[in-house]
Amino acid sequence: MMTRGNAEYQYHGLVHRAGALFNEADFTGDENAIVDFKYSASPRITWWFDHHLSAFLTPQDHQDFLEGIADGRYTHRRFYDPDYTSCTSFLAHIGQTRFGFKTEPYAELIEWADIVDGALYASPEAAVEMAEPAMKLTLIIESTQDPTFIPRLIPLLSSEPLAAVLNEPFVASLLPPLLQRHQEALKLIRDRAEYKDGTIFFDITEQPLEGFNKFIPYFLFPQATYSIGLSKSSFRTKVAVGSNPWTKADPEKMINLASVCERYGGGGHARVGAISFSPDKADQARAAAAEIVAELRAHNPLP
Repeated sequence: MMTRGNAEYQYHGLVHRAGALFNEADFTGDENAIVDFKYSASPRITWWFDHHLSAFLTPQDHQDFLEGIADGRYTHRRFYDPDYTSCTSFLAHIGQTRFGFKTEPYAELIEWADIVDGALYASPEAAVEMAEPAMKLTLIIESTQDPTFIPRLIPLLSSEPLAAVLNEPFVASLLPPLLQRHQEALKLIRDRAEYKDGTIFFDITEQPLEGFNKFIPYFLFPQATYSIGLSKSSFRTKVAVGSNPWTKADPEKMINLASVCERYGGGGHARVGAISFSPDKADQARAAAAEIVAELRAHNPLP
């Protein structure tokens, strides 16, 4: 928790998992905001910002949003635009244009949010070698299991340069073992990945990982268009479906991956998505992954 003026802020991370995504009991504030995550029609939600194509879990949720915009209930409270690269830049735009928020002090943060969320790296090497402070911070954020870490980090991200944040003792101490784990994941995926007809597939479910660098497949197989990775963590079995940010394929010939994932209860963007199954549903996840691999290999956009 942190204080600013007479307001108190509490941060609660949300994750894509099988089953219910929201717990109404968590919406305890006088105002509750969901940022960069699925829509909730709960009357307790006073702010919502998202940019995912698959932002709405059900047609009823989408209808609630549209009706609230039409009748004015949500006009200045709930915001959605799938054309934005990152929710950070979308939030900054809304804050600046609707509420006069000064975004200049956060230019570095906004720029890197677009790079990370939009996979706008210069090359696969830049994405996998992670030389920049923002890349190392991303690795730490995606890997931490400490519920106190993100609430402690957020105020620093909004007040210090990213390099200074990375050098904070409670942040810097986490990096060495994560870099070692990154190298182990690189080796594991290199050993397990198979490439055929423009699509990479790998199954590392027997090696529990809380996360791995999603650009490793394209670092290993730069000619690939798509990748499907099957992995398992403490709370889910995950099918990660992605496309190569550096592909030479015609975008008009590429498959919308958000639509593919939605068929299995997942979602995402046109170029990257994911599906979450409960940890004991590995067989279902494996079957879904096999179907998606076959579909993508049958529609290779490159000769």
